[in-house]
Amino acid sequence: MRILQLVSERSWRGGEQQVAYLLEELRRLGITCHICCRKGSAFEEYCKQNDFPYIALPFTKVFPIPTALQLKNYINKHQIQLVHMQASHAHTIGVLAHMLGANCDLVLSRRVEFPIGSSFLSNYKYNYKGIKRIICISERVREVLAQSIEDGSKCVTVYSGINLDRFKDLPATKTNYLRRTYHIPEDKLLIGNISAIDVHKDYFTYLETAKLLKEQGVKAIYLAIGTGKLEQEVKKYAADIGLSDDVVFTGFIKNVHQVMPELDMFIFTTIKEGLGTTVLDAFACRVPVVASATGGIPEMVEDGVTGMLAPIKQPAVFAEKALLLIQQPVLRESIVANASQKVLKFSKEETALHTLAIYKDIMSIH
Repeated sequence: MRILQLVSERSWRGGEQQVAYLLEELRRLGITCHICCRKGSAFEEYCKQNDFPYIALPFTKVFPIPTALQLKNYINKHQIQLVHMQASHAHTIGVLAHMLGANCDLVLSRRVEFPIGSSFLSNYKYNYKGIKRIICISERVREVLAQSIEDGSKCVTVYSGINLDRFKDLPATKTNYLRRTYHIPEDKLLIGNISAIDVHKDYFTYLETAKLLKEQGVKAIYLAIGTGKLEQEVKKYAADIGLSDDVVFTGFIKNVHQVMPELDMFIFTTIKEGLGTTVLDAFACRVPVVASATGGIPEMVEDGVTGMLAPIKQPAVFAEKALLLIQQPVLRESIVANASQKVLKFSKEETALHTLAIYKDIMSIH
């Protein structure tokens, strides 16, 4: 099988980590993919370090044709059978390369739950005849996208997976990094949100939840683990509502798999979420979750069974659900046990096997 993964992003976020997991698992199954990535990107560095065959191209949005032409030449030279387009700009370049004569089939990954744009170009590239399947990371993403696709049966669900091996030796990984680094006393609960500080993650609801819990007498420190465009605005809001001493902004933390097990609770107030693999990290770490009932999250978090769900932008409900977990240890233990079983269905190995089955299905048509 000659497959190329098309990765257009400059930075390394959840989508890029999912591609890396897929590449590593396919290699373990005896399939080494080619990669086309952006010149100077984090993914180019990953390709070098892991010895994958790759081509690095400019991916400029203003002049996409030269990138598409180079990609077409690479595909035909290496007799690539299938190109997996991993993000929006990769989608554009992949379709252009195909139109310019790339002799291959196309597969697209869709990681966001909002509908596609209404423009002619958006409609054209999502319904492009060369795309054989669109892999959606949750049922919710598939349902929303299928409404815009002429042949909705092309849309299939393959859940994103996590590396469960990282959490195998949990007791050994509890390093008390957070308490030591931020001088947090033992009598305070550690409640955290791990996500980018941007509009969709809605840290304002997280802070309002923290304020309500504080008013209920909960002794806790609230961690905001991440960075983003709204960081200064969110910090100011924390001060404005009297939480200066209660919230710690850690910035980006690289060793999240070591930090997550130290939390007593993970509160995820996101507004939009294709799936939300940080929830799965919490499941694997036996950390109870209170999360927004949005996007693909209810496909992981069953309210009262594997976690707690709250409507978006409803801090009173988030606080109420968090309080239940704090006050009812039997409920908490039951939820943690159920979640640690549920997460086994969301491994990177499962994701790769399901993706490979789709590749084989497409190739068997010829």
